[in-house]
Amino acid sequence: PQEDKQGKPFVGPSGKLLDQILASVQLESERDVFITNAVFRLPPGEDGRAVRKPTTPEINFYKPYLTAIIRLINPKIILLTGAVSMQSVLNETKLGITKLRGQWFEVEGRWVMPIFHPAYLLRNPDKSPGSPKALMWQDIQEVRRKYDELGLGSN
Repeated sequence: PQEDKQGKPFVGPSGKLLDQILASVQLESERDVFITNAVFRLPPGEDGRAVRKPTTPEINFYKPYLTAIIRLINPKIILLTGAVSMQSVLNETKLGITKLRGQWFEVEGRWVMPIFHPAYLLRNPDKSPGSPKALMWQDIQEVRRKYDELGLGSN
């Protein structure tokens, strides 16, 4: 994947969609949002090319690095894109992203919201009410509301 080749998160089609989602509420990934991964190397699939979901031990391996990055950057809002980041930051393995997306959690003084991964949205293009894309629109508007409430971006 492009992410592993370039050593940056969200640089392929998912990244373009994420940028569009952020731009829809006047947030810019370079200025307003710090983006990183919960797992810093995507694990290869059986054929060595396809990517599979990281295992719990793989997620746990990278967790200290992710925690250190979060403490260094010190963001006020964290968006958890998909189940892997949700598992890493919230230690949630029982409830899926569909149950927790759009809800705020407070973790070490930071506001944290799980959202659908952009790759999931690319696989589910329907925009009808209740669809993943429609729910993402609600979630990102709530993120913007929280961003404004915290007075971010006004410095």
